Amino acid sequence: MSFRSNKNGENIVPFPGRRLLLTVAKPAPRLPVLIVLHQETSTPGRVGNALRALGHALDIRRPRFGDPLPETLAHHAGAVIFGGPMSANDSDDYVRREIDWIEVPLREGRPFMGICLGAQMLARQLGAPVAPHHEGRVECGYYPVRPTAAGHALCPDWPAHVYHWHGEGFQLPHGAELLAEGDDFPVQAFQYGHAFGFQFHPDVTWAMMHRWTTRGCVRMEQPGAHPRHLHFEGRAMHDVIERAWLKNFVDGWLAQKPRAVMLDAAE
Repeated sequence: MSFRSNKNGENIVPFPGRRLLLTVAKPAPRLPVLIVLHQETSTPGRVGNALRALGHALDIRRPRFGDPLPETLAHHAGAVIFGGPMSANDSDDYVRREIDWIEVPLREGRPFMGICLGAQMLARQLGAPVAPHHEGRVECGYYPVRPTAAGHALCPDWPAHVYHWHGEGFQLPHGAELLAEGDDFPVQAFQYGHAFGFQFHPDVTWAMMHRWTTRGCVRMEQPGAHPRHLHFEGRAMHDVIERAWLKNFVDGWLAQKPRAVMLDAAE
């Protein structure tokens, strides 16, 4: 390679068009994240997008259709159980198996996230009851959420409203930390070690919202539900903040080390 030199003969800059060849070590490949879905057409939505953006492959399993769950999470960066139309109280074998399996990330201190049904399964695993609202009300649309002091300390910049699609809720499990609360369903987010449960749906993309409000229109006829047009109106107002919050949460959630607590908390 040729260099210009100053009067002292010191090499100072390469000629135009010439490049220094540097050896850059490739980063170690990231472990995949286990994704548990409950319907044939279900997707991990923007949670999956956020994980892929961090360089994680998605190991998608559907136990409802016969997929096994791993005996250990030693080969995964974490696990997420998503929502579905079924109940954590259902007697189906796969529902019971998923609830029992959550003991694996709890025992190993691995990052775990439960969204809606997944959060209700986590609550059941921890011994808390899951039940419909006592007046039959549901949350279907955007509703206010209030982070607690612990929630703020864990992950700043929570959205004021988040997207919901559920008719059941749960009590705060013994030993868990309440991170956010709501009105009709008081427990909206909680932490138990490395495990997090969210009653709301930060995973929902624009396309998912269109599907849910079309195919699941019966839910919008129940007490407390918002009409379809308010779902999209709410998205226009609240989605940017919820999306940014999710990205920050996922970054911090996967930065946890087994058997240690932390967190700073996407399309």
